[in-house]
Amino acid sequence: MQAALVNGLLESLRIGVGFLWTAAWAIIMGLVITSLVQVYVSKERMARVLGEENLSGLTKATVFGAASSGCSFGAVAIGKGLFKKGAHAVNVLAFMFASTNLIVELGLMILILLGWEFLVAELLGGVILIAVMALLVHLTLPANLFDQVRQELNQRDQEHGITEDPTCGMEGKDEYSLMTDGGETLKFCSEGCMETYQQEAASSGGWRDELLSWGGWYKIGNQYRKEWSMIWKDVIAGFLISGFVIVFVPQWVWNALFLQGEGLLVSAENAIMGVAIAVISFVGSIGNVPFAVALWGGGVSFAGVIAFVYADLITIPVLNVYRKYYGWKVMAYILGVFFVTMAFTGFLMEELFNALGIIPNLAGGQTASEQTYFELNYTFYLNVIAFALSGFLLYVYQRGLGAPGQYCDPVCGMRTDDSGLSLTHDGEMYYFCSNRCKRVFEKHPSEFAHHHPQVSGTEASQSHEHH
Repeated sequence: MQAALVNGLLESLRIGVGFLWTAAWAIIMGLVITSLVQVYVSKERMARVLGEENLSGLTKATVFGAASSGCSFGAVAIGKGLFKKGAHAVNVLAFMFASTNLIVELGLMILILLGWEFLVAELLGGVILIAVMALLVHLTLPANLFDQVRQELNQRDQEHGITEDPTCGMEGKDEYSLMTDGGETLKFCSEGCMETYQQEAASSGGWRDELLSWGGWYKIGNQYRKEWSMIWKDVIAGFLISGFVIVFVPQWVWNALFLQGEGLLVSAENAIMGVAIAVISFVGSIGNVPFAVALWGGGVSFAGVIAFVYADLITIPVLNVYRKYYGWKVMAYILGVFFVTMAFTGFLMEELFNALGIIPNLAGGQTASEQTYFELNYTFYLNVIAFALSGFLLYVYQRGLGAPGQYCDPVCGMRTDDSGLSLTHDGEMYYFCSNRCKRVFEKHPSEFAHHHPQVSGTEASQSHEHH
């Protein structure tokens, strides 16, 4: 009994890590592309162009979302920021759908782990999801509900002194604040976002010039690190849970939850059940793709699997964020609209693909347990390239190659220049990125004074050495 359990655990780990190995290059390449878009596509004026409930606003929301990060929580936080600034509820929800269903890394993962049919269903379904949701909201939106909530949200955030991070839209914190030339205090959610803002303020030239300089790659490295910090838990949880589910959940469980056979009723029940399982699975973002592989291997229909993949915006942790932002009433409304939209679109995809005769055949494929994951094939070489690119970006970021400013904040190590906060200690001038770092230094100067304020390798320090 004990040996069987140990073997089962080892096998579930082998499958989970095997899936991760198979998809690693796709996740890395997708995040690099996302980082490039995030750094070089301006997000200014976004809220203004999303203010109206029309086809143009909906299309722009979809495009902005697809060019955004793939983290469910990040999408919800950015959506809140856009909503507060006046974006229409339909466009905010469309933005959230697009940024969790139409992003590069998700598409690549679905292609590798589930096949091209699921990728087509994801992309086509992503657009249908948004159209169905927009129609539902248009028909059912309670009068003034969102306007009232927007007022309350702005009022509450004002009372609590909550301000949005200007780079990502998430909640800013006091310790990551800086003063602009115009005397305005900006607050950021993290050091990375504050750094992004400083880089944007310091950068000059178009994206082509930037990509030919270390400064441009430094920005991408910083963004890439931030993208990973938002999704790595979901990714690892999704892969490990999928291995565990494949090995330990017996076939009768899937047969009991999902109706077997063919017909409209089976398709509809499977789609509804797929969304319901997503709600309680706690796995969001791109982490639900490997979980979907487990469902597909368990004989769940195409409708059930694709509806499950759509549903990462209504997992219990994400619903709790809606409740905190907008209150119970709006949370229930979003859950209702999203649930119906996701289940209906899953059902629609199966009927459409059935009519076209392109639903993949399960019987011909290997099961997850029969597959060998680690061999010298194209996956190995693509992973080597992807890990090398990942290492390069992190190296550029950690070494601060091309970062703005020739001085190094002695507390956090961030690059800064001589126009910011500074103080003299033991005859040496130190420069700081924020008030927080300056205060920390003032309290314990001896802990940080050994850090040389000037960055080695910069033009300033080199000219300093020549003199």
